[in-house]
Amino acid sequence: MDADLWGLALILLAGFLAGGTYALWKIHRGMAAFLGVCAVMAVLAGTARLGYF
Repeated sequence: MDADLWGLALILLAGFLAGGTYALWKIHRGMAAFLGVCAVMAVLAGTARLGYF
């Protein structure tokens, strides 16, 4: 897979993780915080793959 597609896939994954964070926040804040950290890491990895860093 091309580096650009990997970057876009990681940013898409970050969107799903951010949605999970939002949905879990009222139920289980610990898990929501963990998903939030994973979302941030996915965004950073995706933007690094796309060459923005």
